[in-house]
Amino acid sequence: MAMMPKRVKFRKSQRGTMKGNASRSNFVAFGEYGLQALEGSWITARTIEAGRVAATHFLHREGKVYIRLFPHKPVSSKPLETRMGKGKGEPEFWVAIVRPGQVCFEIGGVNEVVAKQALVRVAHKMPIKCRFVRRRHSL
Repeated sequence: MAMMPKRVKFRKSQRGTMKGNASRSNFVAFGEYGLQALEGSWITARTIEAGRVAATHFLHREGKVYIRLFPHKPVSSKPLETRMGKGKGEPEFWVAIVRPGQVCFEIGGVNEVVAKQALVRVAHKMPIKCRFVRRRHSL
């Protein structure tokens, strides 16, 4: 089942604006290798799940996949052929707001070649440009 919050303070939210780069979750924190977004976008819960399935299927239960996205924002839409007025539509799906520089997926416990191949498969599922990044080790 698609990811969504257990409960929210408000059922419907406004669209908002996506300005600037990611100020947090912009480095590899949990795994050894990551997939970093180069563009800003909304990524749906179904897209995140597709990326997770692609990575775990390729890894054959080796290593660990970390998902650094969570869809907190509800997107509502009105039914087709509905007249104007009568309020805001019902929530249809959930999205994660991604800014440039945010690390979306991480992989640990496998070598670099396998991790890169797995994250390339995940990047094909994403609606934005992404790049492969390594963890910065402190010396």
